[in-house]
Amino acid sequence: MIPQKNQFSEANDWEKPEEEVYRVLSKAEMAELQKSNAIKYPSLSPWKILLAQIVLTMLSMVIWSFFGEPRGISVYTQSAFLGGLTSALPSALFLLRLEAAKKTQQLNPGKFLAALVSGEFIKIVATLMMFLGVAVLIPGVMWVPLLVTYVLALKCVWLAWFWRQK
Repeated sequence: MIPQKNQFSEANDWEKPEEEVYRVLSKAEMAELQKSNAIKYPSLSPWKILLAQIVLTMLSMVIWSFFGEPRGISVYTQSAFLGGLTSALPSALFLLRLEAAKKTQQLNPGKFLAALVSGEFIKIVATLMMFLGVAVLIPGVMWVPLLVTYVLALKCVWLAWFWRQK
């Protein structure tokens, strides 16, 4: 509001607004909140996303098997498998790193963040090494099935959003 001539603002207008107080919930309180309202706060295991990556890789292998000669296991199928493996294996290493961090006795937010960052670093390095290994060690690989399957398996994380909406 713009003050007009001979109009003064209220005394409270110049004071800082009151800050909201947030209460930090314990792990037990958070679990109880999830149980009481399971529809609003659904839990989802990251291992389910990894399983979805594996299932999608198998489905992609079946679809790509129709393109190769002979039909069935061909270089297309093997390339699709390598693409899914390039997505699923680093994700599994990342999840194993987080599980190892959760099992430590003195887990605090800083240590968990360090585990998260180191797990992501492991995932990136493993992905790059797998792509380089495929490029160098497997000369006849078909890159289109490999990359399509890799991207599809990588985007399985989006399925978590749909699973949470149920």
